[in-house]
Amino acid sequence: MATIRPFRAVRPTRDKVNLVASRSYLSYSDETLKEKLDNNPFTFLHIINPDYKHKTKKNGTEKFNLVKQKFTDFNSEGTLLQDEKKSIYVYSQKKKNKTFTGIIAAASVDDYLNGNIKIHEKTITKREKIFKDYLQITGFNADPVLLSYSDNENINLIVSNKMLERSEYEFTTTNKVCHKLWKIDDKQIINKIVSEFKNIEDIYIADGHHRSASSALLCKNLRKENPNYNPEDNFNFFMSFLIPESQLNIINFNRLVKHTNGFTEQELISKIEKSYSVKNKGENIYSPILKDEISMYFEGKWYSLIAHSKKYNLTFESLDPSILSENILSPILGITDEKTDKNITFLDGTIPLSEIKSKVDSGEYKVAFILKPIDIDSLKKVADNNEIMPPKSTYVEPKLRSGLTIYKLY
Repeated sequence: MATIRPFRAVRPTRDKVNLVASRSYLSYSDETLKEKLDNNPFTFLHIINPDYKHKTKKNGTEKFNLVKQKFTDFNSEGTLLQDEKKSIYVYSQKKKNKTFTGIIAAASVDDYLNGNIKIHEKTITKREKIFKDYLQITGFNADPVLLSYSDNENINLIVSNKMLERSEYEFTTTNKVCHKLWKIDDKQIINKIVSEFKNIEDIYIADGHHRSASSALLCKNLRKENPNYNPEDNFNFFMSFLIPESQLNIINFNRLVKHTNGFTEQELISKIEKSYSVKNKGENIYSPILKDEISMYFEGKWYSLIAHSKKYNLTFESLDPSILSENILSPILGITDEKTDKNITFLDGTIPLSEIKSKVDSGEYKVAFILKPIDIDSLKKVADNNEIMPPKSTYVEPKLRSGLTIYKLY
């Protein structure tokens, strides 16, 4: 049983939404970020980077208080307004031939703590605490957690009917993605949606493990400080974008390594052959297509690597990233900690293989490994078994805009 509820979003006015909503600030280069901040006074990036003109950058509590003040300024100036009625929001994002449609609502922290919202990624305690402090001081969250659920015909029908109406927002960003948002504030329709989600047994985090973990940490702390807390208080929930699992686009992460650990071409291939069947595919770009297959680009040639059959005790061990780590990256190339080793780089599957090939040909990297995307069933099975995916196993779309809807915690 999944618990969701409506909330009063703080959001940009219709005439400024395309100027306010932004990508995650971490996705911008320093140069592009500066350009955005210098030329757009309305971008949400000003709230996240309130000290960008300061000679000395602020950190921690001091930085978070500046964020809070800038958020207040945007509200006072009328750039952001809070909806009068609690609502659930339908959001649609269209790029090329792919459309993602779901609802933005508040998900239950208790569902997360009880395991009804399932995870597949290990979080870093330090990052959890930093973002918890950020939430506690600023009092808002502008980036929804991406949650997926089994397709539900009744929810789909409600969403489809709402999309026949004029949207609150419709704008296209420079990356050629069209964004639309509708507001549902009819209590009867909201109750139907809430009721339908109560019939959904499990929900899965597709993207946003640290955001949800930090929200849960804040909630636990506030409950401890006030044992007589109101369970309806906003901090008991976190903003989420809930999307049918059939609409998720799970993309692979490819691995590029800067060295071969001293092995020659023949020595490296000989060692790999102990765990994989290796076939030289020539100079033309080759993508893996078969079960347990990855491809390798090394010394101007592409190779097909098919892992030898093996029985695995745990689901995550049978995934291509795990097999690669266990048989090549760690024992042969000496990369034992993929999260911290500077000799390995991860590029998501939206990057063309021709670009990866060029990075190896230039000498920037010595060898590249190309993986297939992990399917949703494997992701769910890992989560259902309380297992953890290897680092950088999935790159999930859609990627949401910051500041489109903002959730106030108090």
